[in-house]
Amino acid sequence: MKLRQNVRHFASRKALELPGVRNVVRPKLVDLHVGIFGDKAPEADRPEREEHLEGFFDATMDMYLAALNEGYTEAEARETTHIVANFDFYNHGWAEMMEFPPAELSEHYERYADFFDRHGVSIDDPLGEFRPEDGIPDAPTTPERLDDADFENADAGYEDDVYVETEDGDVQRGDVEEPEDVDAEDSPFTD
Repeated sequence: MKLRQNVRHFASRKALELPGVRNVVRPKLVDLHVGIFGDKAPEADRPEREEHLEGFFDATMDMYLAALNEGYTEAEARETTHIVANFDFYNHGWAEMMEFPPAELSEHYERYADFFDRHGVSIDDPLGEFRPEDGIPDAPTTPERLDDADFENADAGYEDDVYVETEDGDVQRGDVEEPEDVDAEDSPFTD
């Protein structure tokens, strides 16, 4: 999968790892993801998906932190959350929100199968043990859209590894090197 990675990603990770700052940063990161992916949905469908996306992305913050704690790099940990979001989009028939085509679902799962299996995550159950006890809000499904979809936001061919697009627009395999002087205050969400 192809992700962007820059100092803001490293700073936001540090902010999520700090107990006092986490409570400020987490809802802002959730809102950011709801906005980014919600904007890919047809305008008429956005309101009915919003609460589901909020609950889903909030749960993926715990997945991200668990992956980091298990030794995954920043890009790999973040990629796990994007992969499970795509599982969820696929399960709902939200083709226009998918970041990679459905033909690559299994390959993306297999790359993190050890992590996903440890936490009960599957294509059919994208959150596994990260699903909150009280669940997340439901949202309407549109499975019929998968049949004739263009998958206009899907970027194929990155199923074998994590790929990072740098600030210069270059795409490389694997993380960029973390800057030494990154501080949680460098996150755009800590002000």
